[in-house]
Amino acid sequence: MIEKLELTNFTKFANLTGERALTLSPKINIIIGENGTGKTHLLKTCYAVASAMRTRDARAGQTDDVANAITQKLLNVFMPHEGKLGKLRLHGAGTDKAEVKLHFAHDQSIDFSFNYNSTKVVVDKNRRFDEYTESPVYVPTKEVLSFMKGFSSLYETYGLSFDQTYQDICLRLDLPEIRPETMHEKSNWAVSEIERICEGKFVFYGGGNVTFKAGEAEYSANVIAEGFRKIGMLSRLLLTGSIQPGVSGPLFWDEPETNMNPKLMKLLVQIMLELSRNGQQIVLATHDYVLLKWFDLLKDKGLGDHVRFHSLYKDETSRDVIVKSTDDYLAIAPNPIGDTFNDLIKAHARAQLKGSGK
Repeated sequence: MIEKLELTNFTKFANLTGERALTLSPKINIIIGENGTGKTHLLKTCYAVASAMRTRDARAGQTDDVANAITQKLLNVFMPHEGKLGKLRLHGAGTDKAEVKLHFAHDQSIDFSFNYNSTKVVVDKNRRFDEYTESPVYVPTKEVLSFMKGFSSLYETYGLSFDQTYQDICLRLDLPEIRPETMHEKSNWAVSEIERICEGKFVFYGGGNVTFKAGEAEYSANVIAEGFRKIGMLSRLLLTGSIQPGVSGPLFWDEPETNMNPKLMKLLVQIMLELSRNGQQIVLATHDYVLLKWFDLLKDKGLGDHVRFHSLYKDETSRDVIVKSTDDYLAIAPNPIGDTFNDLIKAHARAQLKGSGK
């Protein structure tokens, strides 16, 4: 579980430290902000660092091994210009170095830094980071079921222009299912609900070969609605145990609403709330009002729900990206999603009044 992320001169963030750091809820976190404020960068940074220790070379816990693992994962996940680590440093930072500090539960943390000409990060502080064993999951914006077949081998052979989160999710989706009796009861419930609303289920034959089965009929995954493919990925991750409440690492999901009918949002939010109630940390980035509002309406403090909203915006003077966090939906400020929805309602009301001649 991740508690806090601090960034200095990293990608878009000049000073996301101390009281300005991103402090995460152990349950659900929702990151909002206009385009270009770095929502995806926050998700990718947390995921890249938290997943770096899954590489075999890093498990010995030696400083060089940890530095190499973090460096390679950052390069693979961010794909900076010319493949250079220094390109992840904030443009205009002068001679100042980029610094990243990630704090985990159980008093574990990792601090590292690099400069414009660095080829590898420097581990400044390693507080039992090599003992971190939780395996995070990153669900990218695009669904992958439609192009999974052969994707991983092509990615390795030809260096496809996808960042590594796409290969990672394809490999996870292609894992065998765990035994039903070992699945969490809420995972079983979520899978059943997804199959009910999709009126069928996705079937995985290995090697990325995916079909959709409805009754006795079987179809190519490519002819199934993208929204169903998107929520079908969640079902599969639960079936393989990649997402296992109380066991797996954080779930990072970038714009889950993409290509998904708003009618699916309520179920998606209900599933994520149930998973979080049973120990699953979730971090989302979204532009969608329906998704955002369902979290506000469905969360239940009596069941221990905790939803933290993180709003990113650019300071008018310094142009630094700032994060404001709150546990109260009505206190989100700035709230570009809510503001835009309110503008739409006002425009609609004006149009109706104009049409009525008043």
